[in-house]
Amino acid sequence: MPLNNYPLYIRSIPTENELKFHYTVHTSLDVVDEKISAMGKALVDQRELYLGLLYPTEDYKVYGYVTNSKVKFVMVVDSSNTALRDNEIRSMFRKLHNSYTDIMCNPFYNPGDRIHSRAFDNMVTSMMMQVC
Repeated sequence: MPLNNYPLYIRSIPTENELKFHYTVHTSLDVVDEKISAMGKALVDQRELYLGLLYPTEDYKVYGYVTNSKVKFVMVVDSSNTALRDNEIRSMFRKLHNSYTDIMCNPFYNPGDRIHSRAFDNMVTSMMMQVC
């Protein structure tokens, strides 16, 4: 998600609760902004941009990541999934970041446009299948 907080890419499995996931992602952006402002200069100086658990809900855990260029990634995971540890979530965010970087390097992609990349979609799908 870019600086002005509109989604470039949202994907959910299962799709029947998609509106609920959209709401969760949008509300978590406020928490991301709070964490970024609380970290202040420390965030600029450090290389690790993983924000960790933003907040848990009854059904989900919401994690955040911010790139150097202030692009925000939000991941919503089922709370019942206890197999996912912090380092796996961090690794998934790194993969997302690397794939996003590949998209940005595409000369035909206009920054700020919605992401319509088959490679990015396949990478996200494979990560989601590993988690489910």
